[in-house]
Amino acid sequence: MPIALAGLTLDPAVFLAPMAGITDLPFRRMVARFGAGLLVSEMVASGEMITDTPSVRARARTDLGLGDGALPTSVQLAGREAHAMAEAARRVADMGARIIDINMGCPAKQVTGGASGSALMRDLDHALTLIEAVVEAVDLPVTLKCRLGWDRDCLNAAELARRAEGAGVQMLTVHGRTRQDFYKGQADWAAIREVVEAVRIPVIANGDITSSTAAREALRLSGAAGVMIGRGAQGAPWRLAEVAHALHGTRAPDMPHGARRAALVAEHYEAILAFYGRDLGLRVARKHLGWYADEARIDPGLRARMMVALTPGEVHALIAEAFAAAPAREAA
Repeated sequence: MPIALAGLTLDPAVFLAPMAGITDLPFRRMVARFGAGLLVSEMVASGEMITDTPSVRARARTDLGLGDGALPTSVQLAGREAHAMAEAARRVADMGARIIDINMGCPAKQVTGGASGSALMRDLDHALTLIEAVVEAVDLPVTLKCRLGWDRDCLNAAELARRAEGAGVQMLTVHGRTRQDFYKGQADWAAIREVVEAVRIPVIANGDITSSTAAREALRLSGAAGVMIGRGAQGAPWRLAEVAHALHGTRAPDMPHGARRAALVAEHYEAILAFYGRDLGLRVARKHLGWYADEARIDPGLRARMMVALTPGEVHALIAEAFAAAPAREAA
């Protein structure tokens, strides 16, 4: 079912998760080509957003893809100070954001060490000051992404959800792990049900949703209104559309195979070089090439050669060689 937020309709309820260093504009454009109900930007640090120069902020607007009507993008903000979060929210709203998401789920040490991300789940009173500041600062829908809690002795996502709903948050995404779990073990989709039952706003299930089969089970166990896919889309920008087709009967994605897969990977590679510049782009692209190779079960020797190629010409030749003959894989 579609999800309505203020004047927006998010359809289908299969969303792309924010992943630092991964869900940049070139990747989000690839996902959008196949279809998604919502794309969430990489995390934006509120402190950096409000201290940067106008030229840097203009670059941020371009990097986020704001104003690009083809991309249903939510901008995710992280921070620990209410003033900075509110001001950053105003700025991204002025840049053209349609939705603002608050990060209370990132488990990375460099984020939680600064009392941001999932560290905020250790102090819900303080967390609420940030939520209230952002909601009051903008007229856009505000959403929240969190984990089940800080650790297994602090499973307070349901309490956070109730308080966030009361403060005006319109949708919540829950990753089925605690911060201390990081990405170990299996996401606990059943534990998300307590959050679903605690609020009236839509709750989205996240964590280990890598296929249509996993998405169905996540929805069954959690009772959530939709799913958010992160690592499952790495090397497979069509994954969200594939899941939406299986769950909701949307149009099946035109899955690229053989030479068409090679052409898509090459196009993504060129978009990365154009976005970051040649030198940085060569390095950034390697992880995406590796994920594409893993998804297509590319010969390990060819994969290794792509990872160490030093020029775009070499990489393009290897993409053509590797992916043109790659076998098709069945959807799960």
